Amino acid sequence: MSEFLLLEEKGGVGLITLSRPKAMNALSLGMVRGIAGALLRWKDDPTIHAIAMRGSDKNGPFGNFCAGGDIRFFHEVAMAGTPQLEDFFTEEYALNYLTHHLGKPLIAFLDGIVFGGGMGLCQGATHRLVTGRTKMAMPETLIGLFADVGGGYFLSRCPGATGQWLALTGQHINADQAISLDLADWHIEAAHQTAAWDGLQTLDWTKAQALDTWLQGHTVAAQAGPPYPDMHAWGLINRHFSHATVAEILQSLDTDPDPWAQETAAGLRKRSPLMLHVALEHVRRARTMSLADDLRMERDMVRHCFHSAHLGRSGAATDTVEGIRALVIDKDQNPQWNPARVEDVTLQMVEPFFQSPWPVFSHPLKDLV
Repeated sequence: MSEFLLLEEKGGVGLITLSRPKAMNALSLGMVRGIAGALLRWKDDPTIHAIAMRGSDKNGPFGNFCAGGDIRFFHEVAMAGTPQLEDFFTEEYALNYLTHHLGKPLIAFLDGIVFGGGMGLCQGATHRLVTGRTKMAMPETLIGLFADVGGGYFLSRCPGATGQWLALTGQHINADQAISLDLADWHIEAAHQTAAWDGLQTLDWTKAQALDTWLQGHTVAAQAGPPYPDMHAWGLINRHFSHATVAEILQSLDTDPDPWAQETAAGLRKRSPLMLHVALEHVRRARTMSLADDLRMERDMVRHCFHSAHLGRSGAATDTVEGIRALVIDKDQNPQWNPARVEDVTLQMVEPFFQSPWPVFSHPLKDLV
């Protein structure tokens, strides 16, 4: 049990509240273990008919769902060389898989910030509810990482080139955009979340339509519409991010005078050149993979992010640790990426990220099917 989790059972519903508001509910190893333990227990409990998750902020429940993994913790244990880093990613990815395979409704209240590990926690939910305050993103390339937690699987299945765009840029999207990209399902008014949460606990689960009736009373279903609400941006995303390489994407953006293209190019140049290449290859490989295979690939990749043996780097010398340092440790916003330019990244630097350091029979996620 983690001090940052509230786990309850009420009215036949398992209730999870992430309660680490000072860190926007960033996931610690204890939180990952607490959530996984609860889901495994409730998965096979016939008295639990549904599971609901929410975050909290300093004012109480809701406000923010989850800002991702605890990157300060990543930095600390990477610098110390302790095994908790390996444990965290193995157990977090196993949790991501579990959320897709509960066999009963999982309702995620995705208010406020839903970044990185928060996305991994919610994308397996059967009911993903977003509000007018929702901000979703996979911002990992800003810290020299890639869109993990199953990101290869769910981003690669977004329409058009939007998955590549989100993986590379870390762009924040709102509720309407999330629904249009199949990263959310239903709108709910932020002010109505408490009533909806409480209402779940009073349903008569002997009635087959109980949850559908609850949904109709508290949410607004997604309406059929364009694949992305901003059709101007939709055209630009598909024009520029469908190119085969990061260099070609940047060249395409650079030659487009549209302010959107220029701003996007400038944003990409703040991110790790190496991980932009890795992130693009990741999404493209994952397009034909099962979730289990994608998570195994991501587990291989994240090992190489913190221990880049093929580059002779570990700890502070890796782009990942350097990116975290610049963003949240020293906060100088000036990461020293290596290589410093997209044009200097070679195939020989990228390809080993996709080679597993484990044989199949001993892979830490070998039991995912």
